[in-house]
Amino acid sequence: MSSVRGYEAEPCHVITERVETGYRSAVAGLGPGTVLAVDGPAAVDWEAVAAGIGEALGARRIAVNPVDMGEHLAAWPEILQRTASAVLHDDPDFAPLSEAGLADFLAAVPEPDSAPGAVTVVLGPGAALAGHDVLWYADLPKRYAEAAITSGSGRNLGQPAGTGPGTTRRLFYIDWPVLDRHRDAVIGDIDLWLDTQDPESPAWLAGPVMHAVLADLAARPFRTRPTFNTTSWGGHWGQEQLGFNRDAPNTALGYELIAPESGILVGRPDEARVEIPLQALVARHPEQVLGSAAHATFGTSFPIRFDYLDTVGGGNLSVHCHPQPDYMSRVFGWPYTQHETYYMMLGGPDRKVFLGLRQDADIEAFQRDAERAVHDGEPFDVERYVQTFPAEQHQLFLIPAGTPHGSGEGNVVLEISATPYLYSLRFYDWLRTDAAGRQRPVHVGHAFENLNRGRTGEAVARDLVQQPRAVLAGQGWSEDVIGRLPEMFFEVRRVELASGAVVEDSASRGFHVLNVVEGDGIAVQTDSGHRYELAYAETLTIPAAAGDYRVSALGTGSVRYVKALVP
Repeated sequence: MSSVRGYEAEPCHVITERVETGYRSAVAGLGPGTVLAVDGPAAVDWEAVAAGIGEALGARRIAVNPVDMGEHLAAWPEILQRTASAVLHDDPDFAPLSEAGLADFLAAVPEPDSAPGAVTVVLGPGAALAGHDVLWYADLPKRYAEAAITSGSGRNLGQPAGTGPGTTRRLFYIDWPVLDRHRDAVIGDIDLWLDTQDPESPAWLAGPVMHAVLADLAARPFRTRPTFNTTSWGGHWGQEQLGFNRDAPNTALGYELIAPESGILVGRPDEARVEIPLQALVARHPEQVLGSAAHATFGTSFPIRFDYLDTVGGGNLSVHCHPQPDYMSRVFGWPYTQHETYYMMLGGPDRKVFLGLRQDADIEAFQRDAERAVHDGEPFDVERYVQTFPAEQHQLFLIPAGTPHGSGEGNVVLEISATPYLYSLRFYDWLRTDAAGRQRPVHVGHAFENLNRGRTGEAVARDLVQQPRAVLAGQGWSEDVIGRLPEMFFEVRRVELASGAVVEDSASRGFHVLNVVEGDGIAVQTDSGHRYELAYAETLTIPAAAGDYRVSALGTGSVRYVKALVP
């Protein structure tokens, strides 16, 4: 029996090929007369990339003919006009997902010439649009861009210096969708993947190796690299139990699996590693990862996310809801909405989950109180309008779009939900302020437009606080459905597994996502020969192409794990 390990904060998938480092080895195959395009997101340190490539080619006595995509940008007012939308034009927090392309950010696409005796290097977002012989992609995980924008040091895509700080509104709803679509469109043509987390000595994979790695990941269980963010309501479970961000103020939001942002680390033990976005994997191999039915429905969007909401020693989350399907599509631009569930990793009968409306809730009074809180700073008792339930450990709460909800203080919620994740429409946030002393955004108009007024009274307990229903069982194990609603496209199950028991399962009809919610962990073994050990609180994706697999308990005791799937 394998020894039991703790939570792994940087899971790395071992690959046969070696991850290389540095620019000198990267440019070894480039010769005079080559046009090299180096594309990537705006957050990359492009000056460092240019300097590194120039120094490496100079060491081989090859000159560089530089073409800076930044010099071909349209004027900033023109970019703002081209990427503007009549919908939510004046909204300070939200924008529809942009349908612009990178060409919309340019005055014109450059036409670089081959230079005898030199390598022409086209650098910056959109470089792949220019004619080229070789294409590199210089990547930087999205958490860096968000941190830079939040700190005030970052700028948005196409934004020149001297035009003020960047905004998360543009980053989330304009920059990232544009950059992601562009990367997904060119990923099959990439000749070298450059991970610039260390801009002086980046790690890299040659294109054929990267494509082989993605094909392998599409057919085997994998974990994405988790990350925790700090917020004003955050707790300390992630720090104390998982060892994350021990020097940070708190560990509020723990992203285990979130397709628009998560990356997968690949490499060899104790050697260099490369982080590749999960979205790039899904774009390259959508049917293998999702399964044919989910691919037909969701395209290249991975539709489920797993994250933690840590309020242990923190405060209540805001009471909020998520957009109704029509509103999500018509206003925000997502083709499917943000249904959620809360699985209580930690809780107790003396702790709360806010969920659904009271039977006697006066909605007009609720809205008046919510608006006074925003405009006049007047607190109110939200429990006059919204129900609370005991946050019993291992209970699942279903939260279809439009349902007011929030986790109370002292809980750890494993949030299993649909992927659209940036649309928490707040009714009330306890008059909390940010680090600058400003009241945190509350979206009373959006929230009440999306409020499902039918989620009231006893129907909330009946429909949204479900009891387990047995679906399968075997020697030493049982599988229950713990959350299923007709309007929610995914369901959540829980498996209880005794020591020594083995569960036979299959993801061949569609991917599964597993998380160990109690016990030491599980071992997952696929029929194709891949084995993965999953510790407590870790999340594992099993692609459809992995097919049949078996699960056994690690350690000496019984184990519980949850499984999300699109039936």
